[in-house]
Amino acid sequence: MSLRLAENPVPLRQDEGGAYRIGDSRVRLETVLFLHKNGASPEQIVSELPSLQLGDVYAVVGYYLHHRSQVDAYLADRERQAEGLRAEVESQPRNRELRAKLQERRRPA
Repeated sequence: MSLRLAENPVPLRQDEGGAYRIGDSRVRLETVLFLHKNGASPEQIVSELPSLQLGDVYAVVGYYLHHRSQVDAYLADRERQAEGLRAEVESQPRNRELRAKLQERRRPA
């Protein structure tokens, strides 16, 4: 008996904001790879994120391992975008005032 070898598409889709999501879920590629890089097995990832399919997680981790430099560049770019957005939000006077109020409330009495 021979195996039927066919290419399976990687279960990634890009949303309107440019983030890659896993399969039909709303889980971002960054989330799965963070868990993977911190030692979680695909089974543990699915246990923690039950909207994922086990085969999809294996496929995405496999894709990452075969295309590490491209995916790492994507992740670095997303991190730069997040930092830029964070700096923009924190620089707005109204947000600085709100942050100061929130920090004041967190201080022990």
